[in-house]
Amino acid sequence: MEKAKPFSISKQLVWNAFKKVKENKGAAGIDEQSIADFESNLKGHLYKLWNRMSSGSYFPSEVKHVSLPKKTGGTRTLSIPTVTDRIAQMVVKLSLEPKVDGYFHPDSYGYRPNKSSLKAIATCRERCWKYPWVIDLDIKAFFDNVNHQLLLKAVEKHVTESWELLYIKRWLKHNGQEKGVPQGGVISPLLANLFLHYTFDKWFQKYYPQNHFERYADDIIVHCRTKGEAMALEHAIAIRLRDCGLEIHPEKTQIAFCKNSNLQGIHKKQSFEFLGYCFRPRLTRSHAGNLFVGFTPAISPASAKAIRHKIRQWRLGHQTRLSLEEIAQKINPSLRGWINYFGAFNRSQVMNVLKYLETRLFKYVKRKYKKRCNHLRRAKYFLVAVYQHKPNLFAHWENGLHPRV
Repeated sequence: MEKAKPFSISKQLVWNAFKKVKENKGAAGIDEQSIADFESNLKGHLYKLWNRMSSGSYFPSEVKHVSLPKKTGGTRTLSIPTVTDRIAQMVVKLSLEPKVDGYFHPDSYGYRPNKSSLKAIATCRERCWKYPWVIDLDIKAFFDNVNHQLLLKAVEKHVTESWELLYIKRWLKHNGQEKGVPQGGVISPLLANLFLHYTFDKWFQKYYPQNHFERYADDIIVHCRTKGEAMALEHAIAIRLRDCGLEIHPEKTQIAFCKNSNLQGIHKKQSFEFLGYCFRPRLTRSHAGNLFVGFTPAISPASAKAIRHKIRQWRLGHQTRLSLEEIAQKINPSLRGWINYFGAFNRSQVMNVLKYLETRLFKYVKRKYKKRCNHLRRAKYFLVAVYQHKPNLFAHWENGLHPRV
């Protein structure tokens, strides 16, 4: 008979955690073990992890640090745990998340069941019609500065199993730091939400119930009725965050005017970016067909630049060993992701960005079929003929952006 374990963790929970981690994919950690490698002895690896977690002898491994460029410049460090540690973190997440999610504010949209960035953008758009001013709030190096003492105080309010708290403490203290939550950890988004729930959401709801906000992790937009109110509220938020060990970015945090029509007066800032979208005044047509100035979201310049950069990285003009069908199979997942996300609001703007892809496809055709398509016009005719025969070959063709002569 197997000896009773100090902690009651079901094998089914560990199995469910593995399935989630596999579904999320992800790179190998510092031990270079991939998910495929882990699966080569799946039963043995999962049993070992379950045994260690149930007995209290599980300790995390070192993480792999990778620097990634930011859209706004600079880099951010991503910490990649091993596959085993990702599964362990998922075990805690699956156990803890159902207990805390019901307490979260309805305007907290990041990394939550039945919430999304597009829902946050839709809510923000509607509130910009009602409130003339917004605070575009940027928390300086948020994930690096989460206070462990305050975070654990928040965690302790909700954990019902001692092993949940034990392993969260081990992950936080693993690198010997007194603050910070590693970006890239499976449990990190939940811990970040829990921290900001008490640091910002509940505080804001208590003291400023007449105002509204949308928060996606540490991306926050606050709506105000007047510029004076916005300035006072920005100051109050700065004090509150400072008391909790955080700091608003003095340059990136801005107050913007967002009255949706008949703009009056000259205001320094009349736009802001949120979750890859740029909100600004645009000429809009009403349901009755009348033109008016509306404050609406569309793909941001930074997001458009990132898409064009990704398209250049594909080097389509040098992929002449591949057929058009193979190229479509390779790039369509990215195209569908961009169109589905950035096409949710002002769809034409993201389609304009994807026109750049057509120029790269023309270049591909000219190089692959040098004799038949040695001029741009011939390359265009060639792609038009392909489109007429296979109109759904590329995702952007399916969505109305197709080659024309």
